[in-house]
Amino acid sequence: MLVIDIVSGLLLLAGSILGLSGAWGLLKFPDFYARVHAASITDTLCAACFVAALMLQASFSLVAVKLLMVLLLLWLTSPTSGHALVKAAHRSGLRAVTWTPPADGGRS
Repeated sequence: MLVIDIVSGLLLLAGSILGLSGAWGLLKFPDFYARVHAASITDTLCAACFVAALMLQASFSLVAVKLLMVLLLLWLTSPTSGHALVKAAHRSGLRAVTWTPPADGGRS
């Protein structure tokens, strides 16, 4: 039982770190496309860590099966919603922020 508690605690910690890194990406990335990418990737992985930790605590029961169904639903809907957001933004004409190097090669 102690090993399951340690592993689920580590999964919760990893999920928390992933969630915080996604929030940091939402605040610091330069454009909409990078922000959606940060949010959708970390959201999917964060949910996987949290649900896996809860499944370990539930052991083999109906609750674990329901949690697995929730995880599958999140794995299907989160990337799909991110893709739909990016596609809608692209179709509406939102351009990505691009970086152009200075003309003198940055030596000025």
